[in-house]
Amino acid sequence: MPSRRNHSAIPPMSDEIDLNALSDDDLVQQMHDDLYDGLKEEIEEGVRILLGRRWTPYDVLTKALVEGMRIVGEDFRDGILFVPEVLMSANAMKAGMAILRPLLVETGAPKIGKMVIGTVKGDIHDIGKNLVCMMMEGAGFEVVDLGINNPVENYLKAIEEHKPDIVGMSALLTTTMPYMKVVIDTLKDKGIRDDYIVLVGGAPLNEDFARQIGADAYCRDAAVAVQTAKDLIKRRHNQRAAT
Repeated sequence: MPSRRNHSAIPPMSDEIDLNALSDDDLVQQMHDDLYDGLKEEIEEGVRILLGRRWTPYDVLTKALVEGMRIVGEDFRDGILFVPEVLMSANAMKAGMAILRPLLVETGAPKIGKMVIGTVKGDIHDIGKNLVCMMMEGAGFEVVDLGINNPVENYLKAIEEHKPDIVGMSALLTTTMPYMKVVIDTLKDKGIRDDYIVLVGGAPLNEDFARQIGADAYCRDAAVAVQTAKDLIKRRHNQRAAT
């Protein structure tokens, strides 16, 4: 793994760290490091320790997990980390989320927004889409993953059922990327296009293509998708507040 930036304030320790012995602040910093290194079991243990210290599930999520994944996302964006390493971090995040998710539901913890996402019809590639899902969930979004090979009917059904803020589409083939326009045009025909933020991504896409098909933004990778989603959600909330 490439050498990471010095994110942690904790002095170097032995490989065997007693997480229970750390103060809250040091434990959170250590969890950031463990997320960065994709250490699933350590993240699960850290989550349980903080919950045992009467941290709210939402504080564990935002201060330990989301902040840790923000660091991972920055280094992914800057070319310090690469997809395999980010997938390890995201899987560790997912393990922590498995513990927190039912508790967050019970406590009604706030979500930034909701996203429906899938790979479009004819395309069975999902690594990039899966990474976006995990990074978005790690950033505090509720994510509905439609999987691969989705016709427009799947998007419409999910939109009606889940009422998302964001619709995301992924494609890795030049032959399938035009299908994104089919979905967007269908939303226009039904008079609901402006009700949703539409984000698109995938290796053959670019900003010009996204603009031509009527998407709100092209996201070149998962880190960009998270930041773009946050920015557009915030802008939409501000617009609604001003009306």
